[in-house]
Parts: sequence; C-alpha cells; structure tokens
Amino acid sequence: MDTMATNNTSKTRTATRIMFLSAGMITAAWASIIPYVKYNVQISDGVIGGLLLCLGAGALAGMPLAGICAARYGCKRILIVSVACFATLFLLIPLVSNIASLIVILFLFGMSIGLTDCAMNLQAVVVEKASEKPLMSGFHGFYSLGGMVGALVMTSQLSFDVPVFIACVVTAALVLALLVYSRGGLLNNAQDSSGPIMIMPRSIVVLIGLVCGILFLSEGTVLDWSGIYLTEFLDVETSKAGLGVASFSVAMTVGRLTGDKIVSSLGPRKVINVGAITAIAGFLITLHTGSMQLAMLGYALVGFGCANIVPIMFSATGKQDVMPESMAVTAVSTLGYAGVLAGPALVGFGAELFSLPISLHIIVGLMVGALLISLKIRV
Repeated sequence: MDTMATNNTSKTRTATRIMFLSAGMITAAWASIIPYVKYNVQISDGVIGGLLLCLGAGALAGMPLAGICAARYGCKRILIVSVACFATLFLLIPLVSNIASLIVILFLFGMSIGLTDCAMNLQAVVVEKASEKPLMSGFHGFYSLGGMVGALVMTSQLSFDVPVFIACVVTAALVLALLVYSRGGLLNNAQDSSGPIMIMPRSIVVLIGLVCGILFLSEGTVLDWSGIYLTEFLDVETSKAGLGVASFSVAMTVGRLTGDKIVSSLGPRKVINVGAITAIAGFLITLHTGSMQLAMLGYALVGFGCANIVPIMFSATGKQDVMPESMAVTAVSTLGYAGVLAGPALVGFGAELFSLPISLHIIVGLMVGALLISLKIRV
C-alpha cells in the first residue's frame, strides 16, 4: 500500500506527463531539421530514407533493452539517461557533415528514443494502476502536445533565421530543464532481478501488440501519405497538402487530452468500439469524396477515433498477468513501433502493385481486423 501511495502522487503524474511531452518535442524537432540535414550532408531522398531506417532500427534495439534495464533498475535511471542522451545527440546532428557519422548518431538517437518510449509507458502503466482511474490517454495526449510544441519551437526559431545549431541548443536545453524539474517524480521501483532477462511475448500481450501495431501503422499512413493522396487524387494545391496531417493531429491531441474523462464515462470497451468505427468511417469518407473539406473532416475523424485506442491497450498491458509489466510493455511498444516502420513501406508497395486508393483501403481492412482482435482483450 505504501508503494501504491508513492506511485500515485501529483509529482509522479506530472513527471510522467513531462516525459511524454519531451519525447514528442524531440521527435517533432528532429523532423523539422531533416531538410537542413539533407542539404548539409548533400544527400539524396533515397539516402534520407535509409537514414530514417537507421533511426528506426536504433529505436527497435533500444526498446528490449529498456525492458531489461527497467526491471533491474527502475524507470527513473533509464529515463534520466535516455532523455539526457537524446537531448545531447540532437545537438550533434546539425554539426555532422558526413554520412558515416550521421548513421552512428541517428542509430544512437533512435535507441535513446526507444529507451524513453518504453520506460515512460512503463511508468505510465504503474502510475495509472496506483491511481485506479484512467490516466493513459492524458499521458499520450502530452506526447501529441509535445509534437506541436517541438514543431512550433523549432519552426519559429528557424523562421527568424536563428542558426540551426542554436535552435537545436534551445530545444535541447528546454528538454533538459524539464528533465531536471521532473526527476523527483520518476519511479525507482524495480522488479525482482532474479528472473529471466527476456521473455517471449505471450497470448494476450501479442494481441495487444498487434492492435497497437495496426493503429500505429494507420497513424503513420495518414502522416506519410495524406499529402500525396490529397494532391494527386483530390487536386489539392501542394501548399495545402499538410492540412490533412494538421486536421488529424489536432483531433488526436484533443481526443487524448479529453480521453481520460471519456474513458471514465463510457468505459474502455465502448471507447475502443466507437473509436475504431469512427476512424474507419473517417478513412472511407476521405477515400470516397471529391471535396477537400470532407477529406479534412475524414482525417479529423481518423485522429479522434484512433486517439484513445492505443492508450487503452497500454492500460490493458498493466492488467494482464501472463508477463511482468516491464517485459509486456517492451513487447507491446516494439510491436507497435514495427507498425510505424512497416506502414509507409507497405502502403507504397501496395500503391505500386495496385494504386494508392486500393492500398489505403487495405489499411481500412486492417483497422477492422484490429477492432475484431481487440474484442479478445480484457480492458
């Protein structure tokens, strides 16, 4: 009971929110400087794609390591080290002028992000269980909010001709200041270190991971392909191609920041069912309209519908008893991130074989599959 009380304080909840905010900030800040990196190192789009895979490979490598370390040392040490690392590595990126160094830095940058992702979700699971009320949607909402803050901080600086390195310094300093402020609320409680360091995902955890993977895949599809779909199939001006992502992102952020109250009111099962149907309807509206305004509505419905499903899945990870929490969260995070990496490539491959609209309809089919799989999960 003392441990539960320690895990359920305003300090631990605030620290958890700040970790999600920081991860979202650094991810968006990195996206903001990709064009500069391309120019600085003088590389092609294909090489940039390969570098993004290096970052993703680093994240996938870091996630299992986070589960092992969190079980031994607790979330606090992992988060302090990983957040400090990605803030420091972010400073190095604009200074690099050759591909070999960039590969190494981006792999380590991705690894630190992967470590942070797993550790912060594990802390979120523990804090939510101790509070005995829904908190996960709000935590994930702060990640979305962090993305907006990171993009705004970087873009506003660069628009005023602040040198890229100085802009990175400001962003990294802000992240480090948030880390120092929140360190007292990070959890130290490690699990029994006498067990195996790795466990293969089991039954219900695999199902939770599949649902997260499909949801992340769907989100990645909107982020990476909405602009192309709008310009090539709805004749939207290139300058307005980002409106799809904007509609999706704002709706998802609002959905997550209000999600805890929605889940408390309706219950997690109803939120999953209604959310999945809303997202599916949003995709179909976008794919079967000739109106840009209706397409924007469709992308907003996808964002709002998907908003709370992944947080509920992470909450379900904390309720299962077939695996230790640290290993279960690691497995779910890894499967989910695999969806992020695989999504854009699968959509592109499908577009080559058939067409982009048909490929996007396949994503709709996967969303239906995720809804059916979720029915087997106790939430």
